[in-house]
Amino acid sequence: MQLYLLALNPTDSVTEGFLPAARRLGLDITLLTDQPEAHRAAHPDIELLECDVRDFRAVITRISTHRPPDAVFTNSDHLQTQTALAADYFGLPAKSWQAALRTKDKAEMRRHLAVTGMDTVRSVELAAGQDPVTALATLEMPYPCIVKPREGVASEDVVLVDGPEDLALRCKEIRARRPGAALVVEEFLPGELYTLETLGDGRVLHVLGGFRTELSPPPYFIEERLTYVPAHPELVVAQILAQLDALGVGFGACHTEFVVHEGRARIIEVNYRAIGDQCDLLLARLLDIPLFEHILNTHLGEPLPTDLGARPGGAARLDYPCADRFGTLTSAPVATELTMDDVELTYRPLRQTGERHELHRTNRDLLGVVRAIGADQRSVDRAVTDFLAAHRWEITP
Repeated sequence: MQLYLLALNPTDSVTEGFLPAARRLGLDITLLTDQPEAHRAAHPDIELLECDVRDFRAVITRISTHRPPDAVFTNSDHLQTQTALAADYFGLPAKSWQAALRTKDKAEMRRHLAVTGMDTVRSVELAAGQDPVTALATLEMPYPCIVKPREGVASEDVVLVDGPEDLALRCKEIRARRPGAALVVEEFLPGELYTLETLGDGRVLHVLGGFRTELSPPPYFIEERLTYVPAHPELVVAQILAQLDALGVGFGACHTEFVVHEGRARIIEVNYRAIGDQCDLLLARLLDIPLFEHILNTHLGEPLPTDLGARPGGAARLDYPCADRFGTLTSAPVATELTMDDVELTYRPLRQTGERHELHRTNRDLLGVVRAIGADQRSVDRAVTDFLAAHRWEITP
Protein backbone atom coordinates (compact mmCIF):
# COMPACT_ATOMS: atom_id res chain seq x y z
CA MET A 1 0.00 0.00 0.00
CA GLN A 2 1.25 3.45 -0.94
CA LEU A 3 1.63 6.11 1.75
CA TYR A 4 2.38 9.72 0.89
CA LEU A 5 3.75 11.57 3.91
CA LEU A 6 3.93 15.37 3.73
CA ALA A 7 6.58 17.19 5.74
CA LEU A 8 8.44 20.47 6.05
CA ASN A 9 11.60 20.12 8.19
CA PRO A 10 12.53 16.74 9.72
CA THR A 11 11.04 16.07 13.15
CA ASP A 12 11.50 13.38 15.78
CA SER A 13 7.84 12.41 15.36
CA VAL A 14 8.42 11.51 11.72
CA THR A 15 11.96 10.18 11.95
CA GLU A 16 11.54 8.07 15.11
CA GLY A 17 7.78 7.55 15.08
CA PHE A 18 5.86 7.52 11.82
CA LEU A 19 8.51 6.30 9.37
CA PRO A 20 9.46 3.23 11.47
CA ALA A 21 5.75 2.53 12.02
CA ALA A 22 5.09 2.73 8.29
CA ARG A 23 7.88 0.23 7.68
CA ARG A 24 6.46 -2.13 10.29
CA LEU A 25 3.10 -1.91 8.50
CA GLY A 26 4.80 -2.87 5.24
CA LEU A 27 3.85 0.37 3.47
CA ASP A 28 5.54 1.82 0.43
CA ILE A 29 6.58 5.29 1.61
CA THR A 30 6.97 8.42 -0.46
CA LEU A 31 7.86 11.60 1.39
CA LEU A 32 6.73 14.87 -0.19
CA THR A 33 8.68 17.88 1.07
CA ASP A 34 9.97 21.31 0.15
CA GLN A 35 13.18 20.54 2.08
CA PRO A 36 14.48 17.37 0.36
CA GLU A 37 18.14 17.75 1.34
CA ALA A 38 17.36 17.94 5.05
CA HIS A 39 15.23 14.78 4.86
CA ARG A 40 17.74 12.99 2.65
CA ALA A 41 20.34 13.51 5.35
CA ALA A 42 17.94 12.34 8.09
CA HIS A 43 16.64 9.23 6.32
CA PRO A 44 18.43 8.48 3.04
CA ASP A 45 16.53 5.24 2.43
CA ILE A 46 13.12 6.91 1.94
CA GLU A 47 11.79 7.85 -1.48
CA LEU A 48 11.69 11.66 -1.63
CA LEU A 49 9.83 13.91 -4.03
CA GLU A 50 10.33 17.65 -3.91
CA CYS A 51 7.02 19.47 -3.78
CA ASP A 52 5.53 22.77 -2.65
CA VAL A 53 3.65 21.01 0.14
CA ARG A 54 2.03 24.23 1.34
CA ASP A 55 -0.01 24.29 -1.90
CA PHE A 56 -2.65 21.53 -2.02
CA ARG A 57 -2.81 21.82 -5.82
CA ALA A 58 0.91 21.06 -6.11
CA VAL A 59 0.46 18.09 -3.76
CA ILE A 60 -2.39 16.68 -5.85
CA THR A 61 -0.38 17.09 -9.05
CA ARG A 62 2.71 15.44 -7.58
CA ILE A 63 0.73 12.44 -6.37
CA SER A 64 -1.37 12.03 -9.51
CA THR A 65 1.77 11.97 -11.68
CA HIS A 66 3.41 9.33 -9.44
CA ARG A 67 1.86 6.15 -8.01
CA PRO A 68 -1.79 5.89 -6.91
CA PRO A 69 -2.16 6.67 -3.20
CA ASP A 70 -3.69 4.55 -0.45
CA ALA A 71 -3.13 7.20 2.23
CA VAL A 72 -2.04 10.84 2.35
CA PHE A 73 -0.81 11.88 5.79
CA THR A 74 1.07 14.57 7.68
CA ASN A 75 1.93 15.31 11.28
CA SER A 76 2.81 18.93 10.51
CA ASP A 77 0.75 21.74 12.04
CA HIS A 78 1.24 23.75 8.87
CA LEU A 79 0.09 21.08 6.39
CA GLN A 80 -3.10 19.61 7.86
CA THR A 81 -5.51 21.50 5.60
CA GLN A 82 -3.50 20.78 2.45
CA THR A 83 -3.23 17.10 3.34
CA ALA A 84 -6.94 16.82 4.09
CA LEU A 85 -7.84 18.43 0.76
CA ALA A 86 -5.45 16.17 -1.17
CA ALA A 87 -6.68 13.00 0.55
CA ASP A 88 -10.29 13.99 -0.05
CA TYR A 89 -9.53 14.64 -3.72
CA PHE A 90 -8.35 11.05 -4.10
CA GLY A 91 -11.32 9.69 -2.13
CA LEU A 92 -9.18 8.58 0.81
CA PRO A 93 -9.90 8.69 4.56
CA ALA A 94 -9.05 12.12 5.86
CA LYS A 95 -9.67 14.78 8.43
CA SER A 96 -12.29 17.34 7.55
CA TRP A 97 -10.42 20.14 5.79
CA GLN A 98 -12.79 22.59 7.45
CA ALA A 99 -11.83 21.28 10.89
CA ALA A 100 -8.16 21.38 9.95
CA LEU A 101 -8.50 25.01 8.92
CA ARG A 102 -10.51 25.97 12.03
CA THR A 103 -7.92 24.53 14.36
CA LYS A 104 -4.90 25.98 12.57
CA ASP A 105 -6.41 29.47 12.21
CA LYS A 106 -6.58 30.71 15.81
CA ALA A 107 -8.93 33.59 14.97
CA GLU A 108 -11.35 31.30 13.13
CA MET A 109 -11.24 28.84 16.02
CA ARG A 110 -12.34 31.58 18.43
CA ARG A 111 -15.10 32.72 16.09
CA HIS A 112 -16.39 29.18 15.58
CA LEU A 113 -16.43 28.31 19.28
CA ALA A 114 -18.36 31.53 19.94
CA VAL A 115 -20.90 30.94 17.14
CA THR A 116 -21.56 27.39 18.34
CA GLY A 117 -22.04 28.60 21.91
CA MET A 118 -19.12 26.58 23.25
CA ASP A 119 -16.98 29.45 24.52
CA THR A 120 -16.56 33.16 23.90
CA VAL A 121 -13.13 34.71 24.29
CA ARG A 122 -12.69 38.40 23.61
CA SER A 123 -10.34 38.52 20.64
CA VAL A 124 -9.59 40.45 17.49
CA GLU A 125 -7.77 39.50 14.31
CA LEU A 126 -5.24 42.04 13.03
CA ALA A 127 -4.45 42.16 9.34
CA ALA A 128 -0.89 42.95 8.32
CA GLY A 129 -0.21 46.60 9.09
CA GLN A 130 -3.45 47.14 11.02
CA ASP A 131 -2.99 49.33 14.10
CA PRO A 132 -3.63 47.14 17.16
CA VAL A 133 -4.49 49.94 19.60
CA THR A 134 -7.15 51.36 17.29
CA ALA A 135 -8.56 47.90 16.59
CA LEU A 136 -8.94 47.18 20.30
CA ALA A 137 -10.25 50.60 21.31
CA THR A 138 -13.95 49.65 21.07
CA LEU A 139 -13.62 46.07 22.37
CA GLU A 140 -12.84 46.86 26.00
CA MET A 141 -10.05 44.30 25.83
CA PRO A 142 -8.78 43.66 29.36
CA TYR A 143 -5.08 43.89 30.07
CA PRO A 144 -2.94 41.89 30.36
CA CYS A 145 -3.82 40.15 27.10
CA ILE A 146 -2.11 37.86 24.61
CA VAL A 147 -0.76 38.68 21.15
CA LYS A 148 0.26 35.85 18.84
CA PRO A 149 0.46 34.92 15.16
CA ARG A 150 -2.85 33.72 13.76
CA GLU A 151 -1.22 30.57 12.44
CA GLY A 152 1.76 30.25 14.75
CA VAL A 153 3.14 27.19 16.49
CA ALA A 154 5.44 26.18 19.39
CA SER A 155 4.93 29.40 21.40
CA GLU A 156 6.75 31.39 18.73
CA ASP A 157 5.96 35.11 19.08
CA VAL A 158 3.32 34.48 21.75
CA VAL A 159 3.63 37.32 24.27
CA LEU A 160 1.71 38.65 27.27
CA VAL A 161 1.24 42.43 27.01
CA ASP A 162 0.26 44.74 29.85
CA GLY A 163 -1.09 47.80 28.07
CA PRO A 164 -1.60 49.63 24.75
CA GLU A 165 2.00 50.81 24.45
CA ASP A 166 3.35 47.33 25.13
CA LEU A 167 0.86 45.88 22.64
CA ALA A 168 1.96 48.28 19.89
CA LEU A 169 5.63 47.52 20.57
CA ARG A 170 5.17 43.73 20.57
CA CYS A 171 3.12 43.80 17.37
CA LYS A 172 5.85 45.84 15.71
CA GLU A 173 8.51 43.35 16.81
CA ILE A 174 6.53 40.32 15.62
CA ARG A 175 5.76 41.94 12.26
CA ALA A 176 9.44 42.66 11.72
CA ARG A 177 10.05 38.90 11.99
CA ARG A 178 6.86 37.91 10.16
CA PRO A 179 6.08 40.49 7.48
CA GLY A 180 2.58 40.06 6.14
CA ALA A 181 1.42 37.74 8.93
CA ALA A 182 -1.98 38.22 10.54
CA LEU A 183 -2.02 38.44 14.32
CA VAL A 184 -4.55 37.63 17.02
CA VAL A 185 -5.01 39.59 20.23
CA GLU A 186 -7.13 37.87 22.86
CA GLU A 187 -7.90 38.06 26.54
CA PHE A 188 -5.62 36.19 28.90
CA LEU A 189 -7.30 33.02 30.20
CA PRO A 190 -6.24 32.24 33.78
CA GLY A 191 -5.76 28.75 35.14
CA GLU A 192 -3.48 25.74 35.19
CA LEU A 193 -2.28 24.65 31.75
CA TYR A 194 -2.92 21.08 30.58
CA THR A 195 -3.10 19.02 27.42
CA LEU A 196 -5.54 16.37 26.23
CA GLU A 197 -4.34 13.73 23.78
CA THR A 198 -6.98 12.00 21.67
CA LEU A 199 -7.09 9.42 18.89
CA GLY A 200 -10.17 8.73 16.79
CA ASP A 201 -11.31 7.13 13.56
CA GLY A 202 -14.57 9.03 13.12
CA ARG A 203 -16.41 6.24 14.91
CA VAL A 204 -14.66 5.85 18.25
CA LEU A 205 -12.58 8.42 20.13
CA HIS A 206 -9.93 7.36 22.63
CA VAL A 207 -8.59 9.70 25.30
CA LEU A 208 -4.93 8.89 25.98
CA GLY A 209 -4.62 11.11 29.02
CA GLY A 210 -2.66 14.32 28.87
CA PHE A 211 0.00 16.44 30.50
CA ARG A 212 0.30 19.23 33.05
CA THR A 213 2.47 21.91 31.49
CA GLU A 214 4.84 24.21 33.38
CA LEU A 215 5.87 27.36 31.56
CA SER A 216 8.66 29.91 31.75
CA PRO A 217 7.91 33.18 33.58
CA PRO A 218 5.84 35.74 31.63
CA PRO A 219 5.72 37.50 29.27
CA TYR A 220 6.82 34.44 27.24
CA PHE A 221 5.36 30.94 27.16
CA ILE A 222 8.14 28.39 26.79
CA GLU A 223 7.23 24.84 27.83
CA GLU A 224 9.79 23.78 30.42
CA ARG A 225 8.22 20.64 31.90
CA LEU A 226 5.35 18.28 31.12
CA THR A 227 4.08 15.74 33.64
CA TYR A 228 1.81 12.95 32.48
CA VAL A 229 -1.78 12.98 33.74
CA PRO A 230 -3.40 9.54 33.21
CA ALA A 231 -6.94 10.89 33.54
CA HIS A 232 -8.21 14.43 33.87
CA PRO A 233 -11.44 14.93 35.87
CA GLU A 234 -14.45 13.65 33.92
CA LEU A 235 -16.14 17.06 33.86
CA VAL A 236 -13.00 18.67 32.43
CA VAL A 237 -12.66 16.02 29.72
CA ALA A 238 -16.35 16.36 28.83
CA GLN A 239 -15.98 20.13 28.38
CA ILE A 240 -12.96 19.81 26.10
CA LEU A 241 -14.45 16.98 24.03
CA ALA A 242 -17.61 19.03 23.50
CA GLN A 243 -15.52 21.92 22.18
CA LEU A 244 -13.50 19.61 19.91
CA ASP A 245 -16.73 18.10 18.59
CA ALA A 246 -18.01 21.58 17.78
CA LEU A 247 -14.80 22.24 15.84
CA GLY A 248 -15.26 18.98 13.90
CA VAL A 249 -12.23 17.25 15.42
CA GLY A 250 -12.35 13.47 15.80
CA PHE A 251 -10.22 11.78 13.15
CA GLY A 252 -6.65 10.70 13.76
CA ALA A 253 -4.51 12.24 16.50
CA CYS A 254 -5.17 15.56 18.19
CA HIS A 255 -3.19 17.51 20.80
CA THR A 256 -5.27 20.11 22.64
CA GLU A 257 -3.94 22.69 25.09
CA PHE A 258 -6.36 24.11 27.64
CA VAL A 259 -6.58 25.82 31.01
CA VAL A 260 -8.77 24.95 33.97
CA HIS A 261 -9.97 27.74 36.26
CA GLU A 262 -12.60 27.24 38.95
CA GLY A 263 -13.73 24.03 37.26
CA ARG A 264 -14.11 25.59 33.81
CA ALA A 265 -11.99 24.16 30.99
CA ARG A 266 -11.18 26.52 28.10
CA ILE A 267 -9.17 25.74 25.00
CA ILE A 268 -5.97 27.69 24.36
CA GLU A 269 -5.22 26.04 21.03
CA VAL A 270 -5.86 22.85 19.10
CA ASN A 271 -3.04 21.11 17.25
CA TYR A 272 -4.75 18.60 14.96
CA ARG A 273 -1.88 16.10 15.03
CA ALA A 274 0.05 14.02 17.52
CA ILE A 275 1.78 15.85 20.34
CA GLY A 276 5.41 16.61 19.53
CA ASP A 277 8.67 17.44 21.32
CA GLN A 278 9.12 13.67 21.96
CA CYS A 279 5.95 13.46 24.06
CA ASP A 280 4.46 11.13 21.44
CA LEU A 281 7.48 8.83 21.69
CA LEU A 282 7.07 8.81 25.46
CA LEU A 283 3.33 8.10 25.22
CA ALA A 284 3.85 5.11 22.96
CA ARG A 285 6.37 3.65 25.39
CA LEU A 286 4.46 4.54 28.56
CA LEU A 287 1.11 3.16 27.36
CA ASP A 288 2.80 0.25 25.56
CA ILE A 289 0.67 0.65 22.44
CA PRO A 290 1.60 0.93 18.75
CA LEU A 291 0.52 4.58 18.75
CA PHE A 292 2.07 5.58 15.43
CA GLU A 293 0.69 2.50 13.67
CA HIS A 294 -2.80 3.27 15.01
CA ILE A 295 -2.60 6.82 13.67
CA LEU A 296 -1.44 5.68 10.23
CA ASN A 297 -4.07 2.95 10.12
CA THR A 298 -6.89 5.46 10.56
CA HIS A 299 -5.65 7.20 7.41
CA LEU A 300 -5.62 3.83 5.63
CA GLY A 301 -9.28 3.38 6.51
CA GLU A 302 -8.73 0.79 9.24
CA PRO A 303 -11.03 1.06 12.29
CA LEU A 304 -9.43 1.55 15.66
CA PRO A 305 -9.95 -1.19 18.25
CA THR A 306 -12.54 -0.32 20.87
CA ASP A 307 -9.90 -1.13 23.49
CA LEU A 308 -6.36 -0.01 22.74
CA GLY A 309 -4.99 -2.22 25.51
CA ALA A 310 -3.04 0.64 27.06
CA ARG A 311 -0.90 -0.26 30.06
CA PRO A 312 -2.37 1.43 33.17
CA GLY A 313 -0.68 2.93 36.17
CA GLY A 314 2.48 4.49 34.74
CA ALA A 315 4.07 7.84 35.55
CA ALA A 316 6.09 10.07 33.23
CA ARG A 317 7.72 13.46 32.91
CA LEU A 318 9.62 15.47 30.32
CA ASP A 319 11.99 18.34 31.08
CA TYR A 320 13.49 20.71 28.54
CA PRO A 321 16.78 22.41 29.45
CA CYS A 322 16.51 25.82 27.84
CA ALA A 323 18.97 28.49 26.74
CA ASP A 324 18.77 31.69 28.76
CA ARG A 325 21.15 33.69 26.58
CA PHE A 326 22.42 33.88 23.01
CA GLY A 327 25.76 32.35 22.12
CA THR A 328 27.55 29.10 21.39
CA LEU A 329 26.71 25.89 23.22
CA THR A 330 30.13 24.84 24.53
CA SER A 331 29.21 22.04 26.94
CA ALA A 332 26.25 19.67 27.10
CA PRO A 333 25.54 15.99 27.75
CA VAL A 334 25.42 13.54 24.87
CA ALA A 335 22.45 11.32 24.03
CA THR A 336 21.88 9.02 26.98
CA GLU A 337 19.69 6.10 28.00
CA LEU A 338 19.65 5.04 31.66
CA THR A 339 17.73 2.73 33.93
CA MET A 340 17.56 4.11 37.46
CA ASP A 341 15.82 1.63 39.77
CA ASP A 342 12.50 1.13 37.93
CA VAL A 343 12.74 4.36 35.90
CA GLU A 344 13.67 4.43 32.22
CA LEU A 345 15.34 7.78 31.42
CA THR A 346 16.24 9.03 27.96
CA TYR A 347 18.07 12.23 27.08
CA ARG A 348 18.25 13.57 23.55
CA PRO A 349 20.09 16.77 22.60
CA LEU A 350 18.20 19.26 20.45
CA ARG A 351 21.25 21.44 19.84
CA GLN A 352 24.79 20.23 19.22
CA THR A 353 27.85 21.62 20.96
CA GLY A 354 29.55 24.21 18.80
CA GLU A 355 26.28 25.59 17.44
CA ARG A 356 25.65 29.31 17.85
CA HIS A 357 22.11 30.62 18.23
CA GLU A 358 20.28 33.79 19.03
CA LEU A 359 17.86 33.85 21.95
CA HIS A 360 14.36 33.42 20.51
CA ARG A 361 12.20 33.29 23.67
CA THR A 362 10.39 30.29 22.16
CA ASN A 363 10.66 26.50 22.09
CA ARG A 364 13.52 27.00 19.63
CA ASP A 365 15.66 27.83 22.67
CA LEU A 366 15.32 24.27 23.99
CA LEU A 367 18.69 22.54 24.30
CA GLY A 368 17.51 18.98 24.88
CA VAL A 369 14.78 16.68 26.12
CA VAL A 370 14.88 14.56 29.27
CA ARG A 371 12.06 12.03 29.27
CA ALA A 372 11.41 9.43 31.93
CA ILE A 373 8.80 6.79 32.67
CA GLY A 374 8.31 4.62 35.72
CA ALA A 375 5.82 3.05 38.08
CA ASP A 376 5.30 6.07 40.33
CA GLN A 377 5.69 9.84 40.03
CA ARG A 378 8.06 10.25 42.97
CA SER A 379 10.63 7.90 41.44
CA VAL A 380 10.31 9.57 38.03
CA ASP A 381 10.70 13.05 39.51
CA ARG A 382 13.76 11.99 41.50
CA ALA A 383 15.43 10.43 38.45
CA VAL A 384 14.91 13.52 36.29
CA THR A 385 16.02 15.90 39.06
CA ASP A 386 19.19 13.87 39.66
CA PHE A 387 20.00 13.78 35.94
CA LEU A 388 19.58 17.53 35.55
CA ALA A 389 21.70 18.20 38.65
CA ALA A 390 24.49 15.98 37.36
CA HIS A 391 24.88 17.70 33.98
CA ARG A 392 25.60 21.20 32.72
CA TRP A 393 24.61 23.10 29.62
CA GLU A 394 27.06 25.96 29.09
CA ILE A 395 26.58 28.78 26.60
CA THR A 396 29.44 31.12 25.73
CA PRO A 397 28.50 34.58 24.36
